[in-house]
Amino acid sequence: MAETLISGATLWRPDGAETADLLIRDGVIAAIGPALSTTGARVLAHGCLVTPGLVNTHHHLYQTLTRAVPAGQDALLFGWLRALYPIWARFTPDHMAVATQLGLAELALSGCTTSSDHLYLYPNGARLEDTIHAAAEIGLRFHPTRGAMSIGESDGGLPPDSLVEDEAAILDDCIRVIDAFHDPAPGSMCRVGIAPCSPFSVSRDLMRDAALLARDKGVRLHTHLAENDEDVAYSLDTFGCRPGTYAEDLGWTGDDVWHAHCVKLDPGEIDLFARSGTGVAHCPCSNCRLGSGVAPLRDMLDAGVPVGLGVDGSASNDMASLVGEARQAMLLQRVTRGADAMSGAEALRVATEGGARVLGRDDIGALVPGLRADLAIWDMTGVDAAGSWDRAALLLAGPRRVRDLFVEGRQVVRDGQLTTLDLPRLLERGEGLLRDLMR
Repeated sequence: MAETLISGATLWRPDGAETADLLIRDGVIAAIGPALSTTGARVLAHGCLVTPGLVNTHHHLYQTLTRAVPAGQDALLFGWLRALYPIWARFTPDHMAVATQLGLAELALSGCTTSSDHLYLYPNGARLEDTIHAAAEIGLRFHPTRGAMSIGESDGGLPPDSLVEDEAAILDDCIRVIDAFHDPAPGSMCRVGIAPCSPFSVSRDLMRDAALLARDKGVRLHTHLAENDEDVAYSLDTFGCRPGTYAEDLGWTGDDVWHAHCVKLDPGEIDLFARSGTGVAHCPCSNCRLGSGVAPLRDMLDAGVPVGLGVDGSASNDMASLVGEARQAMLLQRVTRGADAMSGAEALRVATEGGARVLGRDDIGALVPGLRADLAIWDMTGVDAAGSWDRAALLLAGPRRVRDLFVEGRQVVRDGQLTTLDLPRLLERGEGLLRDLMR
């Protein structure tokens, strides 16, 4: 029986904070209270804030090797994609694995314990398990999704023909990876989803068939929706309806579905998502970076839409800091709706409990006995929190990197350093692959 006692910390709560000890036993939060004891390991956390591990609901981890590409730095969404597709077409399984580990390492240092990933292109023999095996070495809880593109430029789509796949083969591979890697059990470290890339890169038939397959297999559905004005215009011109109607007609609403971005949802679509329990991955930094707009987060939350946060791909952010994403979400609602539109506590709740709900997890997202021991420890004694009257106000003043991080009770970050692999060596591998791509 493995135990770890975290003592003397301030434990974050949505309605405040408390000073208490927290006991981890066999990967689960076993107890919270004063003066707990253990015969196992001890972590002294005086002067620290403990939060639930943050949950990332949208990412394209492979893009970690294509940050700040000059041709895409100032482009809108469709132009940005056209600039990057030719580079991504040169990726190999090694690029996928190293980019995944670099992205997850960055997320871990920002307090993230669970991440989804949307991989929708498979050049040069790449497969979804390239990312699954890479993530297992890092030690974060992982929700990979088998994405796809099937409509290339020659058929009126956006991606080059070299990056699209046959739709029957896509569905067959979805079955393969679900059967091989999906674990629906409580405490699961890997749950696979199905995720056609977007309405402008796959057919209506694939969207419909993907929804049927996901429900037959008991897995979740994910895609991009209503990201910007171009996206909405494409839906109106091509399908004769808004994105929300398109999704509903094809079976893409429900509590087993979550859509990325949803910047341009109108009131009717927000109501549809609330009634159906359809989730949203809110990606505020990427939305700012690509000039997509400010998502109606306040309206979605007030209506009861399940919302989590996502960093989006590192080619459109170009960072992967989930605590930074939570701060940005809070600030954007304030700048558009007033300083009382969103508190730091509410934004952090979206990043934890909200993300867990969006990914269909009832075993993570809060500091509660019986839930899995996924938690972040933030050192509040440094210069970035100096003078703070409220140490629970992490998003207003406080560190942006964790001191310690636990996933399933395992310490993945200790004293600000990754424990699960050699980060300097990983960075060296990434630099070599980057140089190859830049030639």
